[in-house]
Amino acid sequence: MDMMKMHTTNQADINFKKLAALFPNAITESIDPATGEVVRAIDKDVLMQEISTRVVEGREERYQFTWPDKKKAVLTANAPIAATLRPVREESVGKDGTPGGWDSQNLYIEGDNLDVLKLLQETYLGKVKMIYIDPPYNTGNDFVYEDDFAENTEEYLCRSGQFDDLGNRLEQNTERNGRFHTNWLNMMYSRLKLAKNLLTDDGVIFISIDDNEVDDLKKICSEIYGESNFLGCAGRITKKANNQGDYWAPNFDYLLTYARNKLLCPPFLGGMNEKSYNQIEQDGPRKGEKYQLVRLYMSNLDPMRGCTNQRYYIECPDGSFIIPPGETYPNEIKDGAFVAPQSGKDKIWRWSYQSYLEKRDQIVLKQGRSSNVVGVNGAETTWNAYTKTYLKDVINKSTATPNSFIEDHINQNATHELSKLKIPFPFAKPSSLMKYLAEICRIEDGDIILDFFSGSASTADSVMQLQFEKGIKCHYILVQIPEKCSEDSDAYKEGFKNICEIGKERIRRAGKKIKEEAGLTAPDLDIGFRVLRLDSSNMEDVYYNPDELSRDLLGRTVDNIKLDRTSEDLLFQVMLDLGVDLSSAIEERIIAGKKVFIVKPADVDAAYLVVCFDEGVTAETVTEIAKMKPYYAVFRDSGMASDSVVTNFDQIFRTYSPQTERKVL
Repeated sequence: MDMMKMHTTNQADINFKKLAALFPNAITESIDPATGEVVRAIDKDVLMQEISTRVVEGREERYQFTWPDKKKAVLTANAPIAATLRPVREESVGKDGTPGGWDSQNLYIEGDNLDVLKLLQETYLGKVKMIYIDPPYNTGNDFVYEDDFAENTEEYLCRSGQFDDLGNRLEQNTERNGRFHTNWLNMMYSRLKLAKNLLTDDGVIFISIDDNEVDDLKKICSEIYGESNFLGCAGRITKKANNQGDYWAPNFDYLLTYARNKLLCPPFLGGMNEKSYNQIEQDGPRKGEKYQLVRLYMSNLDPMRGCTNQRYYIECPDGSFIIPPGETYPNEIKDGAFVAPQSGKDKIWRWSYQSYLEKRDQIVLKQGRSSNVVGVNGAETTWNAYTKTYLKDVINKSTATPNSFIEDHINQNATHELSKLKIPFPFAKPSSLMKYLAEICRIEDGDIILDFFSGSASTADSVMQLQFEKGIKCHYILVQIPEKCSEDSDAYKEGFKNICEIGKERIRRAGKKIKEEAGLTAPDLDIGFRVLRLDSSNMEDVYYNPDELSRDLLGRTVDNIKLDRTSEDLLFQVMLDLGVDLSSAIEERIIAGKKVFIVKPADVDAAYLVVCFDEGVTAETVTEIAKMKPYYAVFRDSGMASDSVVTNFDQIFRTYSPQTERKVL
């Protein structure tokens, strides 16, 4: 059995290995001036020469964008942490809206998004189709996200040379000085760097931003995501009228957009009236798909442009036949009998008779008061023919792209929708904006949408609307730091202590509203969410440093798990460590008197992860777990009932499930 590491990966180690594999000749050693120890290093001159097409001689000026402590921001993004996400069942909501339910595939995570993004690296690497964030706009104030490299005003001014020789300030405009750019850029850089890893190869990130930092933000995004993956910067009308501002009255912001890999990212989808697709297929292989009915006969089609096989009879349910108006009719009166048009008066169907015979299942014949087609030899009829045009087909073939100036999603709409839900939250984005972005980047079944500055949880609202209106089974991951509400705010007066409480309640109320509107038409609608909360590791220090502290002062073995942590807490840290989807189905079962968790991700039928953290585990429990043949089996290191169980443990698995990876805490 192998010990689990129970901490995030060191991105610097991963990056070093990648470089070593590509350029082994650039690997060297150096002396750490602080400790005097030999440490690994990269010979940057060798590396520069490897990636240059000309001789590199010493340091040369080059285009770059930098700011104080940028290197620390990179280091912060790469540094591992010993933290975990603890489940909060009592605040979670089931898929059907049941309080305390645990079957939803949506996640609401409370905590600093820097640490949360690190914890999600293993589990959601390359799995997020769309990221939308609305980060704090840099208005010259300090931020709630205080990373290790944040510094106060005096520290910055001293280091950046903004005092003269006598100690006098050289720059008095503190609302505009570089400290605020520095802090904001440091805060954003490390988070965007981690977020990139989570995107699918065809994934997209949208970032709302205003004038203060749009230029700097584009520079750091181009550095992280690659300038070649820039998809554009759309403008969005934020309000129709505005009397603020000394020069221009600001009434729009920006949507900076990058792809993980532009070559694999499909074009955005736009220019389509999806509301017209108001029919739902009831049977057959396309059951559940939306479609609209389009007349098979259109009078503007020119029959003399080579359309020799588009004039034919169609049999109606009552045995009569219909055909477009004209002067020439087929000799036979039967379904599919055709004749070539002789003049412009012989009108035609949109489809050839071969297409009609092959795709009859897409034809709908309807009877009305009158018709613009005729019966046999021109007789009057009340029947007409329509074709089913499926929304999915139109989307797949669409070449229309959306305009880069967005006018239909103003902030006032967010105020109205929050007011209807009785949720107090200023400066929210309307859920229609995120729904629109999901539509244009072609969100499909199984896709994940991430928002790690989730605020009032507009993104969750938009995902639930997508599920209801379009039948798309996509899911969200929201991350929000539990920033306290000021005591003079409306939210605090209504009982909300922090922003997370506002976001969770907004999802509950919005989900209930959507469910009521959906009625029985959307039984699979997921309006729930699992709540997870960032916390320190479940493991004591002894777990990470067993040689330094293995026994307490009385000589007893020290438990490596914190006393206040539950088996479910341990389960989620194991899931993070092994990269198991945090929304996986979790079954709790008692086997030979011991609590066992059986974890099944959505795309796995059998048990994938089986864990048992109880003490006194017998061979019977181990045997039953082995018979499940899970991919992973995890136990407590000190959990076995006796030495004989420990001795026979591996033999039991070799007998019933030799392929299972066995690990211990």
